[in-house]
Amino acid sequence: MKAVDTSTPCPCGNPLGYAQCCQPLHRGEPAPSAEALMRSRYSAYVLRDEDYLLTSWHPSTRPTSLRLGVQQPAPSWLGLNVKAHEDGGDDRATVEFVARFRVGGGRAQRLHERSRFLREDGRWYYVDGDILSD
Repeated sequence: MKAVDTSTPCPCGNPLGYAQCCQPLHRGEPAPSAEALMRSRYSAYVLRDEDYLLTSWHPSTRPTSLRLGVQQPAPSWLGLNVKAHEDGGDDRATVEFVARFRVGGGRAQRLHERSRFLREDGRWYYVDGDILSD
């Protein structure tokens, strides 16, 4: 996992800082909402924390590996914008977001996704998502 300065804004964009935002979730605390889990997963991509990404992925759709360490060049994550968070009320939720990134010296790109989440035994899990066109 990549090192992070815990006093700077969280990679997910929360000005409180990583130590008060995503770090507790990365260390095992349950996310209070699907949006918080999605933000922590974005931060995990920034930090290349594959273990957290796999742990927070629902077992029914979880891949065996993400191979983040072999992506060359690794993406540089540029920012996150949460567009919508809908709580289904039945331990299901969706979060729509745009994540900006760049690979190598290339142009900035956008990942626009509507993600589905499921809460089981008090923990939120990422299930899957639909890539949206802008």
